[in-house]
Amino acid sequence: MAEPTAGRRPLPPALELLWGRRERGRRGPRPGLSADAIVDAAVRIADAEGLEALSMARVAAELGFTTMSLYRYVASKDELLQLMFNASALGAESLVIEGDGWRPRLRAWAVIQREMLDRHPWITQMPMAAPPLAPNSLHFVERGLQALDGTGLADMDKLRIIGLLSSYTLNEGRMAYDAARAADEAMKGAQAAQESGTPPEPPLTYEDLLRELVDERTYPHLHRLAWSPARDHPRSEREEYLTGIDLILDGVQALIDRTSEGQ
Repeated sequence: MAEPTAGRRPLPPALELLWGRRERGRRGPRPGLSADAIVDAAVRIADAEGLEALSMARVAAELGFTTMSLYRYVASKDELLQLMFNASALGAESLVIEGDGWRPRLRAWAVIQREMLDRHPWITQMPMAAPPLAPNSLHFVERGLQALDGTGLADMDKLRIIGLLSSYTLNEGRMAYDAARAADEAMKGAQAAQESGTPPEPPLTYEDLLRELVDERTYPHLHRLAWSPARDHPRSEREEYLTGIDLILDGVQALIDRTSEGQ
């Protein structure tokens, strides 16, 4: 049965545009310019230089138009960000996640999300006041919920699991991005020191700082961790990320078991 359209409440401007309730370029077209071209240029800038480099003026210069001409198609920078977020998940509607059972499928879903963040790290800089409601984002959520088919879990529990995995993935992606930027700045500082004739200081790792700061009496557990032989051979960031995903999935399995026992 078709959903009723009469009396629908107005959406926020960006969602009106994303869901086709507002025509693109409603103030008159400019040859060679479109909302899609604006979004593509904005994504290129953010991918290369981060969200702080993005502005309507910068996008206009990239495309060779005036800033005011962009507002014929995109009402504001906030609206542009929403369009960019939707574009980052392009193809989600046709995404097929394979795997024998819910666990490998949901693990693959989380990894796909993390790979998207690695391609577009500026997403980690975006304000997240509410869950995304763009069409492509909802397609991706739908694929995650679909991965939990056959578990016997309630729909709201499935949505909570999707939210937990997304929050963890977003946080890990943000930390990885910040660490990469810090490492880049440290490298630039080392190069500058070398050019000035000053021997560069090797960067301090988290393990170095722990060993410098924690004493055994005050922080016995942290001290044991800091001086554990395993800390001299740290795993990669991706390995740590996947370990966290597996811990969350262990919890999902426990919830499935409790739900099955209660039926």
